[in-house]
Amino acid sequence: MADKRPSQGVTRRDLIRGAGLAASAGLVLGHSPVAHGDEGDTGAIPEQAAGKLQIQLDVNGAVRTLEVEPRTTLLEAVRGSLGLTGAKPVCDRSQCGACTIHMDGKTVYSCSVLAVEATGRKLVTVEGLGTPAAMHAVQSAFVQEDGMQCGFCTPGMVMSCAFAVAKHGKDLTVDQAKEATVGNLCRCGTYPHVVNAALRAAKEA
Repeated sequence: MADKRPSQGVTRRDLIRGAGLAASAGLVLGHSPVAHGDEGDTGAIPEQAAGKLQIQLDVNGAVRTLEVEPRTTLLEAVRGSLGLTGAKPVCDRSQCGACTIHMDGKTVYSCSVLAVEATGRKLVTVEGLGTPAAMHAVQSAFVQEDGMQCGFCTPGMVMSCAFAVAKHGKDLTVDQAKEATVGNLCRCGTYPHVVNAALRAAKEA
């Protein structure tokens, strides 16, 4: 039977062995195996931009000055620097909606927006909608319709419902309420109560 192995050149075994030696050499020399030459590919922050930046955020009607690293997310800034802990860090991947806030009147996942990107924008967190003494219509409706269980998803749900109520008003439909909250996950399964709360708030708005 004829031998089908190549008679010359680099074999697959040689390639794997060489790659292993190169990686080992990099670790021994103290270099990261991630290439930092092209930040567009790696998402790495250039060393010269690693220091803190002073920015201003317009949150709940008040302009606040704070220092953040370029990589700081809006969620980290409002919770850590501003002490507004309503928005929740749950998935940190824009998958659950627990960190939803309003930016220029639209809902955004604050875990996926950099704080520096939010400068000059109008930001509203769940704390800015209303207070226990003077609740927003959606907050009040969540209480009346029992739209809360564990509470982790509730702030994001409230923000999404508030957006839907502001957009559609008294004409808000079941489908529109569902569409507004499609990016908000509730592990307790309170979706019917959430929709009822949105519809109730729309009627009372």
